Amino acid sequence: MASNPAQSSQVKSATRTLDIIEYVVAHPRPLVAQEIATALGIPVSSLSYLLATLVERDYLVREGRRYSPGPGLEKLQMHEKAYSLAERAAPLVRMLRVQLNETASFWVREGWEVEALVTQSSEQALRYAVPIGNRMPMHPLASGKALLAALGEAELDRYFAESDRERYTPSTITTEKALRKDLDQARKSGFSWADEEFSLGIIGIGRVVTSGGEVIGALSVAIPKVRCDEGTRRRIEDLLERTSGLLEGP
Repeated sequence: MASNPAQSSQVKSATRTLDIIEYVVAHPRPLVAQEIATALGIPVSSLSYLLATLVERDYLVREGRRYSPGPGLEKLQMHEKAYSLAERAAPLVRMLRVQLNETASFWVREGWEVEALVTQSSEQALRYAVPIGNRMPMHPLASGKALLAALGEAELDRYFAESDRERYTPSTITTEKALRKDLDQARKSGFSWADEEFSLGIIGIGRVVTSGGEVIGALSVAIPKVRCDEGTRRRIEDLLERTSGLLEGP
């Protein structure tokens, strides 16, 4: 059988990454990049990218020109319960962004608003950025709709009685009747949609995430409408379904 060049390259990168971690951990002093490159036989151009990634993920720490083990290595030995919700969601959000190259986020509900705990922005020139830590309205966002659709009837009645549903674009759904219809559709399909309801030109697709039978948040993808054809929509929904399953508990 002929080997897959792309797959072989990925395996080589993975092997080199592990070699770098093991080599740095095994040394009692911080190392410069040239020492690592010489010892492991890794081209400096490739090594620079791998080192930058390991520093970004906290597996290594860089001080000046030298690299040493980072706090991310300790997390690999932590019990599942020691991880925060944001830490558990982060690699899955990152995976969504890498697979789609669109902005992906994990949201939690705060009263009648939602807040992004984790977000990864698309690397494309035309993209949507999600602010971390800002509370945003539920009704015009796919994540908010996903969480609203998961509410019981009594709590949903309370939402409609207490919330102010501002119109952000001509497409924003604000009336109780229309929004309830949208939420019913989200329950049936398992996915919520926001079609230019918060930002013109942006479509959001969301899916609620549960753990132990309790709702813990929602995953969403924000994509410019010009890139959201039928095939892309199906792929996003498939990835959201599979990714949410990785975070869900029994």
